[in-house]
Amino acid sequence: MTGTGDARQAGIHFRLRSLYNLGGYAAAICLGVICTMIAVQVIGRLLDRLAAMLNIQALNLTIPGLAEISGFLLVGASFLGLAYTFVHGGHIRVTLVIGQLPPRVRVFVELWCLSIALGLCGYLAWYTGILMLDSIEFGEVSYGMVPVPLWIPQSAMLIGILLLALALLEAWISTALIAATRPDEFHIDDASPEAQQLEE
Repeated sequence: MTGTGDARQAGIHFRLRSLYNLGGYAAAICLGVICTMIAVQVIGRLLDRLAAMLNIQALNLTIPGLAEISGFLLVGASFLGLAYTFVHGGHIRVTLVIGQLPPRVRVFVELWCLSIALGLCGYLAWYTGILMLDSIEFGEVSYGMVPVPLWIPQSAMLIGILLLALALLEAWISTALIAATRPDEFHIDDASPEAQQLEE
């Protein structure tokens, strides 16, 4: 099982890597906010228990809608990190079969796989966009203590999907150029994605 590092070693370079990295940083911020909110909630409960033991007034430090907001942030982290993970070879791919193919054949199989992934990503982006526009038009909000406009997490989903589609398009164009000009150079490299990044 390998990541996209295989293709990158064959000549795929992502020109918009800094944009994909930005999505990864945004995903990390979402996870950091989740951890911070949960930590604050836990500390608040511990302080309330301590206050009860000391017979003093409790702080009642609670974050309204914590579970719901954390869920939305998790959605944001999951989608905003898609392109970053793809570019850095973090998605798991099973290459047991195509890894045994000759380079001249494998490059076209990779191109076919990227085409399917790009088509599915475009389809998902289209309908997520429609869903977001409907949420804006009808003013839909989440159920719970804190009514969150649904277009906010949906917009994070859409941005993440569009970033992934852009990364897939870059990979598709590079792979198509390799297939058209030098298909024999498309090969599997045993180096890890991290080692390949150091080589770049």
